[in-house]
Amino acid sequence: MRSKIILPVIFIAVFALSRIPGLMPLNFSVAYAFAFCAGVFFQRRLVWWLPLVVILATDIGLNFYYQHKFPDENVWSAGNLANLAFNYVAYAALIFLGRRFKPQTSIITLVGGGLLGAILFYLITNTASWLFNPFHNPEYARTLTGWIIALTKGVGGYPSTWEFFRNTLLSGGLFTALFAAAEKLTAESPAEKNAGAREPEPEAAEQPEESKA
Repeated sequence: MRSKIILPVIFIAVFALSRIPGLMPLNFSVAYAFAFCAGVFFQRRLVWWLPLVVILATDIGLNFYYQHKFPDENVWSAGNLANLAFNYVAYAALIFLGRRFKPQTSIITLVGGGLLGAILFYLITNTASWLFNPFHNPEYARTLTGWIIALTKGVGGYPSTWEFFRNTLLSGGLFTALFAAAEKLTAESPAEKNAGAREPEPEAAEQPEESKA
């Protein structure tokens, strides 16, 4: 029972601290691992609403912060909010992906799942940035070339999107490993290590063997 309470608290605390502006390099985020590992380890009644509400609360706080710091940028514009909404599509995809794994899965396999989730997040969110283009970047033309630029080069004057992708992968793998290790350490018993696993499908009752002639 203890791990069912402590584990979400650890995940949320690490995620919330990581969102302090300037603490992490660009795109080096706990969010990918947080959403994926919530899908793996959180109880069914918490697995969807808790991580999404926590992420939303921190996003709102960050929007207020950046609007105050950069008053010329309208972070509450319809285009930026639509772009941000696609982040939640990506987070939901990560939670769904996490539900395909079991808590007792090896850390190495979970790290592989976390890396896959980071790739999905990168593809979904960069495609949304190209599609909605909330800051009207001229590089993001609504063409195949513009989409490829959004996935590779990015906006002129900023680090390339590939560098962001590198940080996405590194942070997704690292924090997935740390969260999985935390789960193993907080589990009190073998039964708790299996907590959150989906119940096995009920097997059909075995038919009695026919009597031999």
